[in-house]
Amino acid sequence: MIQKYVTTLVLVLLAPLLSAATIDPIIPAPPQLAATGYLLIDADSKQVLVEFNSKERLPPASLTKIMTSYIVAEELDLGVLKGEQEVDVSVKAWRTEGSRMFIKEGTKVKVGDLMSGVIIQSGNDASVALAEHIAGSEAAFADVMNQQAKRLGMVDSHFVNATGLPHVDHYTTASDLAKLTIALIKDHPSHYGVYSEKYFTYNDIRQPNRNTLLWRDKSVDGVKTGHTEEAGYCLVASAERDNMRLVSVVMGAQSEEARAAETQKLLTYGFRYYETLRLYQAREALNEVRVWGSARPSVKLGLAGEVAITIPRGAKDSLTAAMDIGGVFKAPISEGDVMGQLTVSLNAKTVYQGPLIALGNAAEAGLLQRLWDSLMLFVLQLFSGDPLKVV
Repeated sequence: MIQKYVTTLVLVLLAPLLSAATIDPIIPAPPQLAATGYLLIDADSKQVLVEFNSKERLPPASLTKIMTSYIVAEELDLGVLKGEQEVDVSVKAWRTEGSRMFIKEGTKVKVGDLMSGVIIQSGNDASVALAEHIAGSEAAFADVMNQQAKRLGMVDSHFVNATGLPHVDHYTTASDLAKLTIALIKDHPSHYGVYSEKYFTYNDIRQPNRNTLLWRDKSVDGVKTGHTEEAGYCLVASAERDNMRLVSVVMGAQSEEARAAETQKLLTYGFRYYETLRLYQAREALNEVRVWGSARPSVKLGLAGEVAITIPRGAKDSLTAAMDIGGVFKAPISEGDVMGQLTVSLNAKTVYQGPLIALGNAAEAGLLQRLWDSLMLFVLQLFSGDPLKVV
């Protein structure tokens, strides 16, 4: 069969998500928070559910330490650092003001302990000690932070220290912090577990995690608090319920209690009114097309990555999906070649669109097979009535 500008409804692949009767769910307006900027996003689909001033550059206070710990996690996973490796504590680290792990100048502290001190105790001293150990100085570490920010697409962020202590050129946005947090969770899951720990004791000093939602909501497993006079009270939180993970960012709240309460409003809204569906797996075969002039008669089509979408709860029966596959495919075809497009729609609005790729190679056949296929195509074109597009 020749495939020519074919549109195929993928009803089987979405079953039982689709049905004849559909009801549009009622979604209330998102909550309005008493904060300078905020954002709620699904970690898998990257769908933003609520936002306000999410691109405004704001002082992040200790939310900065999410980047600090991300870089340390990178070094640990690369094997450059070891958790048991000891770090020399400098005078600068020891004297750093603000929240502290209470490490002492001239001593040695394990990288793993310093990481816990940064994440759980929000230790500025621990942050500086790690920065100096990794990059030689806190200023050099800030350069690494900015390089990582660029790599992660944090286009409105700039760091000058590892702690979040106030500086006019030290800023980020709610949107950028969400990108960073999702990257932390996805890239370094083994290290992310530290963010859910409620207490850490070092040097006989036991300090609680400042994220009070860890005690209030069992679905919350991170992430980080922050506070300075310039930044106000800030909180990046993440929670997972029924295989749906949300990340919230609240910046510039009025108090420690307010940042927790406002964050809870976002999470409650997101989980109550939305759901995330995983429609297709990466490299799952969704279709198969004839390949002319090839020893391999066909090649399977699929998507390079997983497809997850976040939609209003109760709306999944209104989903439709279509594959557009155009023309006649002739060898050679290489794995990864774009062969068409998949579109998923909700009530005629596109919620996902991405390329269908070849999941394998189709090399050219021998001369006789190519001649035979060329003849067959010529005959089919005579009877088709329309010119055939050869891809």
